[in-house]
Amino acid sequence: MVGFFKLTIRDVPLDNQVVLVRADYNVPLNSKGEIDDDLRIKASLPTLQYLHDHNCKIVIMSHLGRPEGRDPQFSLEKVAARLSELLDHHVEFVEDCIGDKVTQAIKKSSAHSITLLENLRYYKEEEADDHEFAKKIALATGARYFVQDGFGVVHRAHASTHAITLCIPSVSGLLLEREYTTITGAMQHPARPLVAVMGGAKISDKIAVIEQFVKVADKIIIGGAMANTFLNYKGVNMGASKLESDQSETLDRIYKAAHEKVGDAVDDFLILPSDVAVAVDINEDAPRKNVALDQIAADEKALDIGDASIERNIREIADAKTVVWNGTLGYAELPAFSHGSARLALSLATQPDTTSIIGGGDTADFVLKWDSADGASFSHVSTGGGASLELMAGDKLPGIESLLDARK
Repeated sequence: MVGFFKLTIRDVPLDNQVVLVRADYNVPLNSKGEIDDDLRIKASLPTLQYLHDHNCKIVIMSHLGRPEGRDPQFSLEKVAARLSELLDHHVEFVEDCIGDKVTQAIKKSSAHSITLLENLRYYKEEEADDHEFAKKIALATGARYFVQDGFGVVHRAHASTHAITLCIPSVSGLLLEREYTTITGAMQHPARPLVAVMGGAKISDKIAVIEQFVKVADKIIIGGAMANTFLNYKGVNMGASKLESDQSETLDRIYKAAHEKVGDAVDDFLILPSDVAVAVDINEDAPRKNVALDQIAADEKALDIGDASIERNIREIADAKTVVWNGTLGYAELPAFSHGSARLALSLATQPDTTSIIGGGDTADFVLKWDSADGASFSHVSTGGGASLELMAGDKLPGIESLLDARK
């Protein structure tokens, strides 16, 4: 178990205090503007419950989406309603995050109150890490402590992740601590064998993580559109498949590092698909057609790993003690091309002796829709996409670094 190097809410005397919490309620919305997946809201509950049990007045701030100014479709009011249901406790919603409206709402609130402020990104100063904006938040809330619990945003230096820590004594929440210790522990002290499963669209988004896994993993399985780029590099004609043609230098470096680690066993270490599922068009009606790599037609797109590749992947993870999965293995939005991802999810969910860590973003969205147990079938479903990637890569995250250090 990796220790956490920052103070947490357990380490400071926050009883009966006003506490400002940065949560990550940037939840996916459906076409009606309703919450499509509440993982991030549920993940914040342990910290909120701890603060509630310590008689805190809780004030929560977050962002939602990328609004251009004050766009009602990105209001956090819908999140306040869902949070009230989950906590079985009224959550007061305030239509701003600075100013007298916030101050008065908190002054009038009772002990044990929970208040959610409006979308931080209604103000451009939030993403600019504006210190004056952070001071306005601190002044309006009157908070004695700031609690960083928004793991999905700590890789960004924004006003609510960095500048605010210059205004109020700042510690970690329980979610942030768990995300850090789980992911860092899997990278630094994994139970072995450790198998990394890397999917998604782009190598360029995950170069540092792949290079880190070449160092620490026992095997790496490659899928998704990322596999198209690997296969193209290896000389396979990928037809009309999506791929990155400008990654030769990166792949040279990855294969060189892999060869230095495992010698001639590179193809058993970096595992690519041996077959793919293709279609000419990407739509709900496109039939799944399984083909060998040398049978991809010029107008066909590889949209999932093939049946033989799925079976091999399942065999590869069967004896793994730790599996870290980041990126779906196909165009998983379409049921016909979600087979690779669904079979991997099923295998992990039915291997209780395997520690399964699901990276955030699209991978988390997929497994949560797949899993009737709401993510509980896996050891850890991360709430952070970019943050989990950067943490796996060994990067320092500004929103964590700026918190108060734990005593050595």
